[in-house]
Amino acid sequence: MPGLNLPFAPDTRRVRRDGLPPVREFRAEICVVGAGIAGTSAAIEAARLGRKTVVVDGLPALGGQAVNGIIGMFCGLFGNGTHGPQFTHGIADDILRDLGAEDALHYRRAHTTVVMYDDVALARWVERTIVKEGVIPLVGAILRNVNLDGRRIASLDFATRYGDVRIVADGFIDASGDAALTWQAGLACQEQADGVIYGSQMMVIEGVDEAQAPTWDEMGLRIRERGEHYGLIRRDGFAAAFPGRGIAVVNMNHVETPLDPFGATAKGLEGREQADRTMQFLKGEFPAAYGNTRVRALGLPGVRQTRWIVGKHHLTADEVRAGTKFPDSIARTAWPLEQHHNAEGYVWEPFSEDHVHYVPFASLTPVDADNIVAAGRCIDADSAALSSVRVMGPCIAMGAAAAHALDLAGTGSVHDIDMAALRRRVAANVDG
Repeated sequence: MPGLNLPFAPDTRRVRRDGLPPVREFRAEICVVGAGIAGTSAAIEAARLGRKTVVVDGLPALGGQAVNGIIGMFCGLFGNGTHGPQFTHGIADDILRDLGAEDALHYRRAHTTVVMYDDVALARWVERTIVKEGVIPLVGAILRNVNLDGRRIASLDFATRYGDVRIVADGFIDASGDAALTWQAGLACQEQADGVIYGSQMMVIEGVDEAQAPTWDEMGLRIRERGEHYGLIRRDGFAAAFPGRGIAVVNMNHVETPLDPFGATAKGLEGREQADRTMQFLKGEFPAAYGNTRVRALGLPGVRQTRWIVGKHHLTADEVRAGTKFPDSIARTAWPLEQHHNAEGYVWEPFSEDHVHYVPFASLTPVDADNIVAAGRCIDADSAALSSVRVMGPCIAMGAAAAHALDLAGTGSVHDIDMAALRRRVAANVDG
């Protein structure tokens, strides 16, 4: 087959670095650290407010765990019951509309509504919307240093494979998941005092015979009875089929998520070994449904909780159980307390059909800084409370609230904003 009539590639030239490379400086009004669902919500909301916004992530792709960890489900978006009301809006409305039009969603209605999504479709939605709204993305960038000016963060230094970058901004959002920005700034943080909170090695499998698939209860019983035979650590979990596609999201593993770099690498590899054992279990125990399956996508290690901020308010499990509505509430959900602190399983404490609990803005604000707001799984809460508000519904709401708070603060302090104005802006995520 004849080739195209194109010119030959140009000649190469020899280059050598002369001294230290210059640091590229970028100026924005709002800088979001972390491009997961909370950071995506924050960045898009800030851009829609007319703010020059940059979103930065250490991964070489946008979407965070929602895409790269293959969570596969929007949890906490709706109230309890088979037809509970939608609790979170903003980009949640856009995602449900756009992915629904692509037939890339499936609503599972039981004790609450969980929305399964096509991970590739969500990834493309995030990328397209970030670009469309004028957010400046920077991926593959590792935070190296936080430059302080009194109680304000002045700038952030990042390392990339293409050279160092400094981002100067009026306000910053810590949506890193691990409170990386707050930690690097030298501000107070908290970690689990004892024990481990486990993450999961998620995967998507294809070739599922949906007609032969067991129920979740049948799957759970078989894992408890036969999991040890296959070397499974966790004694519960599920393979949730996406109807009509022959694929399923699998969540059957528990993986430690240490903050030590070598430990995290080792546990990530261990998680993949667990994924192999999970496939052996599925094929061996349910051959009619999973005998011809293979892994379509293996996610990065999923993380639930590692390190989080010390804010002006410490959200507690008692406040969650009581459904305490705070004067500065900016998000709500009805998701159960879901504590993954046992290797073999997790504690699941669901709430009544009319239950709602809330996230106060004070849990998003580090006490010792004026121009930083946290969003997502690194806000201030006790371990049990955090287990119920770190899911994607309230994380979307937290990201939006963080953007509005910095917009209201301008070059002032987030601790001094007009709280009534913030509540009006986020009312749909609290009272609607």
